[in-house]
Amino acid sequence: MFALDRRHLRVAGIDEAGRGPLAGPVAVAAVILDPARPIEGLDDSKKLTPARREALYPLIVTRAAAWHIEMMAVEEIDRLNILHATLEGMRRCVLALGTQVELARIDGNTVPRALPCMAEALVGGDALDPAIMAASILAKVARDRLMGELHAQHPLYGFDGHKGYSTPAHLAALARHGPCPHHRRSFAPVREAAERMRERAPATA
Repeated sequence: MFALDRRHLRVAGIDEAGRGPLAGPVAVAAVILDPARPIEGLDDSKKLTPARREALYPLIVTRAAAWHIEMMAVEEIDRLNILHATLEGMRRCVLALGTQVELARIDGNTVPRALPCMAEALVGGDALDPAIMAASILAKVARDRLMGELHAQHPLYGFDGHKGYSTPAHLAALARHGPCPHHRRSFAPVREAAERMRERAPATA
């Protein structure tokens, strides 16, 4: 039996952004790089400045052989839990790319179920695999842009600054105003803030 040579497979790198925040969706991206159109400067999105991520974003979407971004909404996060919502987003990304994907290489230690192709998890993959790096950049930029849009709708929370993460300023705004429709009710600080708001609400006749 011959060992599989994975060097010649069409690989989709997959990563997410936004598992930890208290608000907003989790963004998942998949990228198949084109060896004939290399992209200089790819790295783990967390190691890049916002300006550098924004500069790389159009290079990735124009030079990649294929790419897809999936936004898993707050409602799905609350219904499935954040891990399973993230895995479902990864599965949807692979399905969106269709038969172009021969191997899905996923950042982390868990592979989604029911994928139509081979798959492997790579811990720390966003620092090791260029396709995963590209996916991490697309997911991060797309989510940050969306959080800027949510800030315009709900400026009291400062989403444009902390992107929904549990910073002291965000927690203070959450305690003061209660959650908005884009907060994750399944996350303890949001659930507790909602309960406190209900307790403070005046009784109706």
